[in-house]
Amino acid sequence: MQSRHPSPLYVRLLWMAAIWAGSVIALLAVAGLLRLVMRQ
Repeated sequence: MQSRHPSPLYVRLLWMAAIWAGSVIALLAVAGLLRLVMRQ
């Protein structure tokens, strides 16, 4: 996907925020699963 002009700054910030939030949620989910497994 190529455009004539580079993507605006806010688009990059939105992508970074989405990726960061996704990674944080994934880490929290893994931590929660590990806690459940450790309890048993």
